This record gives sequence, C-alpha cells and structure tokens, in this order.
Amino acid sequence: MEKNAFGELVMESELSLYRVAKSILQDDNDCADAIGEAVTKAFENLHTLKKDEYAKTWLIRILINECFALRRHAKRYVLQGEEQELEFIMESSEDAEEGADYSKLYEAIRRLSEKNRLVIVLYYLEGYSVREIARLLRMGESAVKNRMARARKKMKETLKEEQV
Repeated sequence: MEKNAFGELVMESELSLYRVAKSILQDDNDCADAIGEAVTKAFENLHTLKKDEYAKTWLIRILINECFALRRHAKRYVLQGEEQELEFIMESSEDAEEGADYSKLYEAIRRLSEKNRLVIVLYYLEGYSVREIARLLRMGESAVKNRMARARKKMKETLKEEQV
C-alpha cells in the first residue's frame, strides 16, 4: 500500500477507529492517544501489510492492541492514599445530531462488558461479519456468536428495566 492511500484510509476510518477505541477505553484522550499510536505503528510497518484489501482490518487490529496496552499501563490508580482501584465511567458519546432517540440504546451498549461491547460495535456499527470479527479478535466464530448473544440478551434486559 502506498503512503498516500494509507493516509486516505486513515481519514476514511476516523469514526470507525474512534468507535473501536471507545468500546475499550473510557476516556476520549486515551482514545486519541491509542489511535495516534496505532496509526504511527501502522505507518511504520506499512511494508508488512500483505494485501491492501485487509488494510482497515489490519489497522483496527493494531488499534485494539494499542488500547489494551494503554489499559495495562494505566491499570491501577490510588485514590487519596487508599488502595482502591479507580473506576471509570464511560461518558455518553452521542452527538447532538443523533438525538435522544438512541440514548437508551447507547446506554444499554455502555453497560455491556468490554468484551461484549467490542463485538457489538464491530458487528452493528462497523459492519464486520462474524468471521471477520473472529479473525480480528483472534478467537473462534462460535465465541463471537456467544458474546453477541449474551450482549443482545443483556441489552434487552437493560432496555426492559428502563421501560418499567
């Protein structure tokens, strides 16, 4: 892949990269850091990409690795001298143009575990197939299907709770 084509890919994939990073990381600044590192590493290793048609999947795999690396480095925080792990709460990432119609759905997605949230984002928001997600996350297709089933069940329960 040529460097100009890579630049275009990054620009076209900006929203996808953000969604994937946000499904793993909580803070927008951390998402930006992970995306920046992933793009830098991908650019430096562009010569290792075997087929241009897999460039976006390759870039997302690098991003996922960077997100997990960032989380490993910032895993534990100490709160006011006490040995407690600081819990981060994912802020709502809905844009003003998305409106309130989807806010309950976004909240249900936010409440999913990280593993389940990632497969839902990749499948429904990014349009990857189960096979592609399995390859991207280095797991079996049945594991992806199981995570998706659990996630849909949990989301359905969450949405029912909010209706009551």
